[in-house]
Amino acid sequence: MLINTCSHVAATFKSREHHRKQLELEEARKAGLAPVEVDEDGKEINPHIPQYMSSAPWYLNAEKPSLKHQRKWKSDPNYTKSWYDRGAKIFQADKYRKGACENCGAMTHNSKSCMERPRKIGAKWTNMHIAPDEKIETFELDYDGKRDRWNGYDTATYARVDFAKVEKRVRTTGGGSTGTVRNLRIREDIAKYLLNLDVNSAYYDPKTRSMREDPLPDADPNEKFYGGDNQYRMSGQALEFKQLNIHAWEAFEKGQDIHMQAAPSQAELLYKNFKIIKEKLTSQMKNAIMEKYGNAASKEELPKELLLGQTERQVEYDCAGRIIKGLETSIPKSKYEEDIYINNHTSVWGSWWKDHQWGYKCCKQTIRNSYCTGAAGIEAAEAVADLMMANIDRKAASEGKSSYLSNFRTFFYTHAPAEEKRLASWGTDLPADLVLNQKKLAEALKKEDERKREEKDERKRKYNVRWNDEVTPEEMEAYRMKKIHHDDPMKDFLH
Repeated sequence: MLINTCSHVAATFKSREHHRKQLELEEARKAGLAPVEVDEDGKEINPHIPQYMSSAPWYLNAEKPSLKHQRKWKSDPNYTKSWYDRGAKIFQADKYRKGACENCGAMTHNSKSCMERPRKIGAKWTNMHIAPDEKIETFELDYDGKRDRWNGYDTATYARVDFAKVEKRVRTTGGGSTGTVRNLRIREDIAKYLLNLDVNSAYYDPKTRSMREDPLPDADPNEKFYGGDNQYRMSGQALEFKQLNIHAWEAFEKGQDIHMQAAPSQAELLYKNFKIIKEKLTSQMKNAIMEKYGNAASKEELPKELLLGQTERQVEYDCAGRIIKGLETSIPKSKYEEDIYINNHTSVWGSWWKDHQWGYKCCKQTIRNSYCTGAAGIEAAEAVADLMMANIDRKAASEGKSSYLSNFRTFFYTHAPAEEKRLASWGTDLPADLVLNQKKLAEALKKEDERKREEKDERKRKYNVRWNDEVTPEEMEAYRMKKIHHDDPMKDFLH
């Protein structure tokens, strides 16, 4: 149904030129300069009839102009105006019948839909107090009968409505008497012009009985019942109906054959399709902008310390800007799995490095999927290394090469600590016995300043750049001293 309607709406679209000629022809017919339009039965159509009366509804698919839709062109004599006879009974049985309700014994319903109070023992087993059968009726109602909310209403029941009674003394010549007068007005209701008696308050128009402004603008909105006529005009379904009318006017001005009063269903359906297409275009544009520039609103909220720029937590820093006490540096999390220990290890793979090989720090093994042996494994590996060196010494002594091996052993033990000491400058924690050359440190600080100036102004950068990957401990210390630490509250004064 929706597809046919959309195609019908698209088929009724007219160009601006055709719409202009149609308006000129209508004006000429009203002035008597053009012949009157004739319907399909050959009858003339009055040109002064409004468009919303002469235009047929869209669901009739009328191809020619006609006023047939204004007449009663569809009727069915089988429709009835009667209603159900409520509470009527047709038959009273003396004993239980097969197929009747097990609770009350009536044949017109089952025990699941029985409206009588559930008995302790049903009529099927007691065979007593059998309820009578109800009167079942079926009616075929017309369009108005199905939608008539007062269909079948008994006017005699209106007498049960009890209004507030007010005793009033009526004066007569023979003496006074007290009578009861019904008050048709609820006393809780207050006239809108009595809500605020100030002369400069909201204006009340007695002719139209309207008060557009709020008579009590300073009152609590949760306690006041009336907020002016404009409150109802700009909220709820009134605002939606207003937007629907505006859309119909704009569509009619652009050449579409649509009229809010003539075909309200067609106008509402066209407005719904317009809103759906508009939402799709808006969402597509929003997604395109978010894919191109990102969405800052979906990111995590910044901490209050960073937003306010102040905190009561005391943090101590060293000369290089590293945190000494007061705030533990948080390790950033990644999307990969972290700190997953396998095979009884207490550290991850890659936490230890020796002889150009990665390994486990807990047991100092360089085999990836090995089982952790702990401190006993480290001691066993050191014992194996000592045994191997003893075997080499024994073999060298037998071959007369002890001098060569002793020199090699001396070189190995003297240079290994220096290498470890040099590598100790890499990382966050520096050993206390690290010795730096002050002269080289001053030169490294100058080089770091020049490098930062080149980063700020790329015009000073040379065409051929030489790169040296050998970094000395002095250069590493200079990098730490010149690095900007965003957590340092004194960063704006140091750099």
